[in-house]
Amino acid sequence: MSSSLFIPFLLGGMILTGSSNSLWSKWQDMQCVENCLDPDPRNRVLYEQPVWQTLQMFLGEMLCFIPVLYTWFATRRQAPVHLPPDSDHDPHVAIKLGTSSQSTLSGWKVLLLWIPAICDLTATTLMNVGLLYTPVSIYQMTRGALVLFVGIFSVIFLRRHLWLYQWISLIVVMTGVGLVGWSGSLVKDAIKQAIFPHLKSDLSTSDEPEATQVLVGVFFIFFAQIFTATQFVVEEKIMERYSVSPLIAVGFEGFFGAISILLLFPFLALPSVSKLSPFFDLPRGWHQMVDNAPVLYSGIAIAFSISFFNYFGLSVTRHVSATARSLTDTCRTLSIWLISLGLGWERFIFPTSFLQVTGFSLLVYGTFLFNNLVSPPPCLPVSPPVSRSVRIIDEEDEEADALLSSSVLDETAALPADLGQSGFDVIPEGHHLNQPKQHATPQAHV
Repeated sequence: MSSSLFIPFLLGGMILTGSSNSLWSKWQDMQCVENCLDPDPRNRVLYEQPVWQTLQMFLGEMLCFIPVLYTWFATRRQAPVHLPPDSDHDPHVAIKLGTSSQSTLSGWKVLLLWIPAICDLTATTLMNVGLLYTPVSIYQMTRGALVLFVGIFSVIFLRRHLWLYQWISLIVVMTGVGLVGWSGSLVKDAIKQAIFPHLKSDLSTSDEPEATQVLVGVFFIFFAQIFTATQFVVEEKIMERYSVSPLIAVGFEGFFGAISILLLFPFLALPSVSKLSPFFDLPRGWHQMVDNAPVLYSGIAIAFSISFFNYFGLSVTRHVSATARSLTDTCRTLSIWLISLGLGWERFIFPTSFLQVTGFSLLVYGTFLFNNLVSPPPCLPVSPPVSRSVRIIDEEDEEADALLSSSVLDETAALPADLGQSGFDVIPEGHHLNQPKQHATPQAHV
């Protein structure tokens, strides 16, 4: 592939696979798995298994081991590279070796990734429950509240300093999330009408219960961001002390997350637990999945989509920038909304849908302002800009790093812990802890 098409290919692949994650999950929730031939649609049972959907995500993360293993086998077959003698005096090598104070994450230390995996398990399960009650666009936009909790936790636990405009941006994000949730409670969800269009008259009398369900779903999604933000903070603490390739870290988190769910299977399969909610009835969910081809195949599609999204996201961060990744993820959120409108899953109702547009706009502006992608108002103090000379040095350092570690991804990259599901840069450049020089690192994404 030519270099002129490589970057658009990465950006397009990121938007496509990122949109597929949420859309496939919502489509899976809409599948009838029991009593599908019952003349009374109220007796039909849809696929509502958030725990199984979380396991699908972890399996997708484990697929990130495939390119790592391929690179490992390919490297073993290559002949060793002998550098010229004057490479010992290369300033780039000196910089690389002199500034590396991290030890490799290996041995029992890999178990540290089990902590963020547990946070990811909790957050993803809560978000999957919220997706059952909300339109997919409301789901995706509400996840933008992640930047709010990461900003607060970075001050409390990472001892970072936020400028006044960044605190204001968090308030703007909170306002945007509130408007998005409110609009979801006002606009009647069209998913049931898409499945049972002949019940339009019956569904029109249940606006109030549906509005309550949307608010409950928004609460689950919003509350899940606390665990995702905790995951980000723990991951950054790990990355400060240990060096590990991002794809390897994602793969290990997927492995530990899958093991955790499997360990919970005997407990969740107890009748006293499974009867509390169909969400925890794992034996029933297994039969619903394997006995219905659409649910099974969509689960496989979700796993591969998550894996490819991690690859495209890391590639965009490496070959373009973290800023481009954030902008691309914003396009992903917009594309999810447009596709759901085109499929008839949602409706644009005047004028209440403009609340969602306004909330999404505030959400995007607040996120961009927090990450210094847009200029703050002139009346607010800002952080000092990075000089051009420092930026040139950074570019040279990054090029040297790429030459020194061309077989793996940048080991200093922050882990994209959310698996490409939130799509927002949550830590602004230049605000990392233990940063002796202004060296830009890829930001965390979900």
